[in-house]
Amino acid sequence: MSTVAELIRNTDQPSFSFELLPPLKGNSIQKVFNTIDKLKEFNPLYINITSHRDEVVYKPNAHGVTEPQVFRKRPGTVAVAASIQHKYHIPVVPHMICSGFTRSETEYALIDLNFLGIHDLLLLRGDCSERHQFYKPEEGGNAYAIDLIHQVNNLNKGQFLDGTLMDPFETPFSYGVAGYPEKHEEAPNLDSDIYWLKQKVDAGAEYIITQMFFDNDKFVEFVKKCREAGITVPIVPGLKPINIKNQLTVLPKIFHTEIPEALARELRKCETKEQVSKVGTEWTVMQAKDLVSRGFNLLHFYTMMASQCVYDIAKEVY
Repeated sequence: MSTVAELIRNTDQPSFSFELLPPLKGNSIQKVFNTIDKLKEFNPLYINITSHRDEVVYKPNAHGVTEPQVFRKRPGTVAVAASIQHKYHIPVVPHMICSGFTRSETEYALIDLNFLGIHDLLLLRGDCSERHQFYKPEEGGNAYAIDLIHQVNNLNKGQFLDGTLMDPFETPFSYGVAGYPEKHEEAPNLDSDIYWLKQKVDAGAEYIITQMFFDNDKFVEFVKKCREAGITVPIVPGLKPINIKNQLTVLPKIFHTEIPEALARELRKCETKEQVSKVGTEWTVMQAKDLVSRGFNLLHFYTMMASQCVYDIAKEVY
């Protein structure tokens, strides 16, 4: 079976992939299946499943006093990936993150994925904990995505954390990493960000999927700078339709992406959610068609709270 990296490299016609979130703790996986049922007609090349660290939630205690509690709201990345692959036979790419996990927890997850026959990964540092102003790895955890890459590389060679040496996995893990057309929030500048991105590619990353962006020229300039820096692996653009008006402020704050004034102006005019979805969908259709015309055959869509919009976009593009 081809790896996702091979599928991406060999894509010579407009193709579609998308990202899903595991259900909130205690919820059914059916909502995930409903999204796939809606989008599978576009023959997705693969499906990404996000991974999440613990979060701080404020709840009243037995005395009625509100206090912070820490727990994972979206567990189940490995199980969701296995369920999708079993039910739909579509390649899955679970995210593996440093943030909130020890190296031992990561190793156990990788062993489970190997047993399940899932060998495609997206390797990420992950977000800073809400409890800290700056990113801080777990004690015994990987500090950066490059450290996670080295752990996966060692496991592919049969080198476990406790020093045990085993036969290499019959099917080694293949992986991609994230790229930021408007730079990572903690990078001093885009060139520095691309320098570190190249280190990850040189260490073994076979493709790059970008953070969402709303200005295609910024993405094209990012690709140009990556190529000039010697990065030759495929770079997949990540797109998200805006479908809720408050995303005008939420998306720049959380994902550190700029929303062009032409889009912001049209969204400010909207008075209903339907109008917002229409504007957001039309903008992403424009982005998608433009990117395909520039030779970017594979487009990756972020579906969070926008699966109907993504469906409408795919109808227009594919």
